[in-house]
Amino acid sequence: MSVALDPPSTPAAAAPFPWDAVWGQDDAVDTLRAAASDPAALAHAWLITGPPGSGRSTLAYAFAAALIAEPGDERAQQQVLARTHPDLTALRTEQVVIRIDEARRLVERSSFAPSLGRHRVIVVEDADRMAERTSNVLLKALEEPPEKTVWVLCAPSDADLLPTIRSRVRLLRLREPSVTDVAALIVERTGVAPDIAEESARHAQRHIGMAQRLATDDDARARRAETLAAVLAVRGIGDAVEVAGRIVRLATDDAKALTATRDEEERRALLRTFGVAEGAAVPPSVRGQVNALEDDQKRRATRSLRDGIDRVLTDLQSLFRDVVMIQYGREGDLVNSERLDDLRSLAAEWTPTRTLGVLDRISDTRSHLEQNAAPLLALESLMITVANGSAP
Repeated sequence: MSVALDPPSTPAAAAPFPWDAVWGQDDAVDTLRAAASDPAALAHAWLITGPPGSGRSTLAYAFAAALIAEPGDERAQQQVLARTHPDLTALRTEQVVIRIDEARRLVERSSFAPSLGRHRVIVVEDADRMAERTSNVLLKALEEPPEKTVWVLCAPSDADLLPTIRSRVRLLRLREPSVTDVAALIVERTGVAPDIAEESARHAQRHIGMAQRLATDDDARARRAETLAAVLAVRGIGDAVEVAGRIVRLATDDAKALTATRDEEERRALLRTFGVAEGAAVPPSVRGQVNALEDDQKRRATRSLRDGIDRVLTDLQSLFRDVVMIQYGREGDLVNSERLDDLRSLAAEWTPTRTLGVLDRISDTRSHLEQNAAPLLALESLMITVANGSAP
């Protein structure tokens, strides 16, 4: 079952707590508020879909807070939003895929009755990262959950999940906000200049979180600009190899910037928990926990790097989409309009067939990376296509 959402006339920020953090999804909020308050409208399993940055997870946790807490119990609602309530089980994998043992733990937790709240809620933020075998672990739990258990899955699209999963959930599709809406939100949240907010929203292709990061992080904006300029300058095999290496380095730097501070804070917190003073040697009795943390952080770094490269591919898609738009005489809706002269030059130099071939190659590269291809080799192949007009 799907829910069609029309553009809202006002942001959902006017909604009461805990829904006030959900922005631009009024119809979805209304649907879930009704479900949380009326047992007849409450499905036992939901799938919230929408493009990256549309607020899937934010909406999922607001729904969980409304399901678990008694109406007006803001303390319990805050605990859910902070992911600390005992009746909430949340999974956001730091890895490329959700492991089967993680899915089994979710199923086990789903069988427990709520301990304090009205319902037990299981939130899976990255349901699209489940392989077929992992998805199959959830089937029976989704089909016949205990009376007071509600599953909330999140994914970019319902097509990212197996048909057997889709048939067991109620589908709620989120709308994609406009550039103007996202820019207005960024100005409201951060106070940045409207022109920077508009450009960031456009470059992020309306991904709210990424738009906010671009608007508030000069280095992130510079890395994006450097990447696009380098790709536009690719003309031969040597350029292709050099630019592929540069993209990997920039994505690595971006990933480190996102994870380094968090990694260090986690290490310090772990050592404090075991009474180890800052700067002191780690005792053997704690070494196992530290090693486990470092292993988790390495897996997170791998995902962060792949996510960073995926963002680069999204930027490149926008670049060559702009070229196609110009080639077909449509310059009014460009993501990278500040590069209009370069885009026009490339549009005149290439045929539309060549540009579309590069766009297809970007999609192929994303698929190869999802299958754990080496990032550098995958990007070298892509850049050679940019240089030559055909795959190597």
